[in-house]
Amino acid sequence: MRDAAPTTIFLKDYSPFGFTAESVHLRFDLNPNATRVTSRIAFSPNPDATDRRFFLHGENLKLISARIDGKDVTPDVTGAGLTCPVPDAPFIWEAVVEIDPANNTALEGLYMSNGMYCTQCEAEGFRKITYYPDRPDVLSVFTVDIHGPHPVLLSNGNPVKADRHSATWHDPWPKPAYLFALVAGDLIAHSDSFTTCSGNKVALNLWVRPGDEDKCAFGMEALRKSMAWDEEVYGREYDLDVFNIVAVDDFNMGAMENKGLNIFNSSAVLASPETATDTNFERIEAIIAHEYFHNWTGNRITCRDWFQLCLKEGLTVFRDSQFTSDMRSAPVKRITDVIDLRARQFPEDQGPLAHPVRPESFQEINNFYTATVYEKGAEVIGMLKRLVGDAAYAEALDLYFARHDGQACTIEDWLAVFEEVTGRDLTQFKRWYSQAGTPRLSVAEDWADGTYTLTFTQTTPPSAATPEPKPLVIPIDVGLLGGNGDEVRPTETLEMTGATQSFRFDGLAAKPVPSILRGFSAPVVLEREMTSAGRAFLLAHDTDPFNRWESGRALARATLMDMIRDGAAPGADYLDGMLSVLRDDTLDPAYRALMLAQPGQSELAAALAEDGTTPDPHTIWQASEGLKQALAQHAQDVLPRILADCRVDGAYRPDPDQTGKRALGGAALSLLTRLDGGVQASAQYATADNMTLQLSALSCLLSAQKGEEQVLSFYQQWKADRLVIDKWFGLQVMQAAPNKAVAVADALTRHPDFNWKNPNRFRATFGALGMNHAGFHASDGSGYALLADWLIRLDPVNPQTTARMCSAFQTWRRYDPARQTLIGAQLDRILAAPDLSRDTTEMISRIREVT
Repeated sequence: MRDAAPTTIFLKDYSPFGFTAESVHLRFDLNPNATRVTSRIAFSPNPDATDRRFFLHGENLKLISARIDGKDVTPDVTGAGLTCPVPDAPFIWEAVVEIDPANNTALEGLYMSNGMYCTQCEAEGFRKITYYPDRPDVLSVFTVDIHGPHPVLLSNGNPVKADRHSATWHDPWPKPAYLFALVAGDLIAHSDSFTTCSGNKVALNLWVRPGDEDKCAFGMEALRKSMAWDEEVYGREYDLDVFNIVAVDDFNMGAMENKGLNIFNSSAVLASPETATDTNFERIEAIIAHEYFHNWTGNRITCRDWFQLCLKEGLTVFRDSQFTSDMRSAPVKRITDVIDLRARQFPEDQGPLAHPVRPESFQEINNFYTATVYEKGAEVIGMLKRLVGDAAYAEALDLYFARHDGQACTIEDWLAVFEEVTGRDLTQFKRWYSQAGTPRLSVAEDWADGTYTLTFTQTTPPSAATPEPKPLVIPIDVGLLGGNGDEVRPTETLEMTGATQSFRFDGLAAKPVPSILRGFSAPVVLEREMTSAGRAFLLAHDTDPFNRWESGRALARATLMDMIRDGAAPGADYLDGMLSVLRDDTLDPAYRALMLAQPGQSELAAALAEDGTTPDPHTIWQASEGLKQALAQHAQDVLPRILADCRVDGAYRPDPDQTGKRALGGAALSLLTRLDGGVQASAQYATADNMTLQLSALSCLLSAQKGEEQVLSFYQQWKADRLVIDKWFGLQVMQAAPNKAVAVADALTRHPDFNWKNPNRFRATFGALGMNHAGFHASDGSGYALLADWLIRLDPVNPQTTARMCSAFQTWRRYDPARQTLIGAQLDRILAAPDLSRDTTEMISRIREVT
């Protein structure tokens, strides 16, 4: 029998809970299969509520007893929760339930990971721990007693007392249940401290399994930097006596911001030079910052309901992007953010999974932890800051924190502080939160008598989520360049509000060359007719780092599109432009590495489909390989020097200087491998003293269809390190030739180390298959069938991970009828699986466009 039929929940139906939770006292008696949770909650009637029905969420709970004001009661219990008559006055609710953490494979609520108890309650996991109003607008003060035979017993807030087998924690800050956390196990602390700007000394602990102690130093330093940055830039000080982070191997997300007790996927916090790449280090730094910044933007001020998820996530993603920009290179960070946005969020906007930044409805909230909510939500914050200016943004944030501290808020609350500070009417801007789809911005130029005019037209394709899009407020940053590359007009922000709008620039001596959408000032698709020579000019002269990169990207895309559609030879403008980038030692090495990277094959497929050409994944792969080969030959004289110049002497450091050099060196090595058959890559692999160089060399060898010996030696060297072996699984599938990718993935699922119940290992293998564009879209449908087989197998065990992996199918309508038929058959097969979860049912139905 199928899982309970999904029920659609609508934003318009929101009403407050009938009772307030004045205080919560929980007692946990830990047992792998029979943990007892005793709750004592002080409820009072909510004067703002009209519905006084007493309903507490609860799933997979065994109710032992229930009392109201000390008297036994018999609630009406269903699979979703319980109801019970209650007094029309303050009362004490008490309940005892029993749960089974050891068999909780969904990794929601209280579960076990390698003998350790841990929790994940966002979005709706607390209802799997005890009966409670599991909604973000019910905030309360929690006191937690933990009893169990474990050396470490942790929960939210500050420690009250502890002995050998018990601990009490008290969190003085009211919070919703989704921020509750508990950890118990055999753990070791990497400890430090931080003194806040007001002089409070905070104890910092990063808790890990024995054997991981040498992978904590970077994470701790990232935490200290985050705390200092949030004080300096946003004026936000930490508010407890202790801040704990725990590394967990089995975790559906990257990390969770539970108040004072952040639980992290091990991959998002553990790192050493030998086991983590430069990219891993930067990701860890960003995620630690993100979760710490949630202490104010998410915890102290939380969401009224889950439709407001972007209120905390979009704002906090924007804040962690600011942090990384300050810690590293702002241009490089902006470019990588846009690459990620285009690779993950644009396809959402353009397909059946399209939804607004603030959805109007959902069936399973776990399915809305999306790039649209997070990354596009952050872009909306960035646009707002750009429109009001830095000073007004800072003033509005101060007002937001002062006015709404301790509250559960909405997007309306957020925008209201900006309206009050600036006097602006943000009604039209609010459409960014309510409309789905990526706007397309076309531009026309006019030049006459010293006046240059840019006329923009915006259109947003209609979708099921937004059938009739309206014009948006779009900040367009524009600068004007002269014929010699000099900047004749510096960057200014044009504020577009109409469907079509013109902007004049007067008093110019000659027709300028416009640099449009500088810094990617809005998440739109810019449609602009340009010649290859025009793009090459901007690549050589644009003073905006983002648009200089964008010009090179556009040259690469145009070159590849010509090669795909017409079999054209690689254009000289692109090859010469990239050669000039390689030779320009004044540029940041990390920036040069990004300039050399080509558009992804899925991005090219989307561009072809938009132009009315049915993309063929194998042809796209051939063109991509052909352009890389042409660039390698064109730059063969300079590549050895680049590789030599990028060698780093001295101890490994994951700082911007060294990571930039290693990134550029890796790009040069990937091109050289196409010329020397892997000689340089083999040498680098043999001498590498850090994971970045070792993995880069192995990747180059695998992409050249070599490296069998190194694949085996890598496994033997690192088989005891589960995070490194995740890399080993993913890299083999990612770098496999298209005609071998499915077979490689299938063979790896039979490897003794393929633990398919571990989200990291499953994502490493099948996420890589989805990203091997031509391999996954093999014309015989074998890639679709293999992924469907494993999604059907995983769904009863972990619906959340299954549902998120379904997005590999979301762009299926862009391909040829034969592939559509093959994918459609697999989607139908998944939907027909018995007992399919609500999570996966909703995702596949939306992708299949089943209503």
